[in-house]
Amino acid sequence: MDWGMKNRMSRIIKPETGKTVMLALDHGYFLGPTHRLEEPRKTIEPLLPYADTIMLTRGVLRSSVDPGSATNVVLRVSGGASIIGPDLTDEGLTTSFEEAIRLNVAGVGISVFIGSEHERQTLLNLSELVNQGERYGIPVLGITAVGKELEKRDARYLSLCCRICAELGTHIVKTYYCDEFEKVTTTCPAPIVIAGGPKLETEMDVLEMTHSAIQQGAIGVDMGRNIWQNDHPVAIIRAIRSIVHEGNNAKHAHDLFLSVKDEETAKTANA
Repeated sequence: MDWGMKNRMSRIIKPETGKTVMLALDHGYFLGPTHRLEEPRKTIEPLLPYADTIMLTRGVLRSSVDPGSATNVVLRVSGGASIIGPDLTDEGLTTSFEEAIRLNVAGVGISVFIGSEHERQTLLNLSELVNQGERYGIPVLGITAVGKELEKRDARYLSLCCRICAELGTHIVKTYYCDEFEKVTTTCPAPIVIAGGPKLETEMDVLEMTHSAIQQGAIGVDMGRNIWQNDHPVAIIRAIRSIVHEGNNAKHAHDLFLSVKDEETAKTANA
């Protein structure tokens, strides 16, 4: 890796721990104003101090993130389909590398849809992005999306997706957690972060998934709804962070969640 690539990777993955807590805020590019992301700035600002990197589109970055915040950004650069369109997998590149450089991003992110009608086009999009990323020294996050077909999230399928992303040169892979997750991480040469997926029922579910993923080889998370759709988003991201960077187990992280939640409730009551 050249110096620029190494520097940007260190902005995404903390060198001190080799891990990362990424905050996914790019859902609006296909979901529109989804619940609790209706006004992005209000959602983003309280969480910035606890995210190593945020992932979002150029529109929300420019409108909703203070450029003086020194926030690390992985820029979503794929899109072209919506949740109400005929096929969520029909994506193309939406943002140029010149734009990414102007925005001083740490990395760029793109979805691939393995096994879909548009598999070839999304994989060629990824390949072109990796080519440009190598040229400009910008890491590429390959996202193993499944569209609406959540039943695809098993170890055999996700191992296939992650390995293909790594073979095409992706610097980091984002995928789902699943049973036998170590089969996914051990067969993928690139570092893996896990998505949160749809909002889980309890905080303990989120923390147990995070802990299990780290124990089985993930280097961190890139979560969205399981953080900012929580009633106490700062408390849950701090608990997740304690697992990823401090090695806490789910129970200790949950104790931290409850402690921060109680502090927030007390401040609100005294305001």
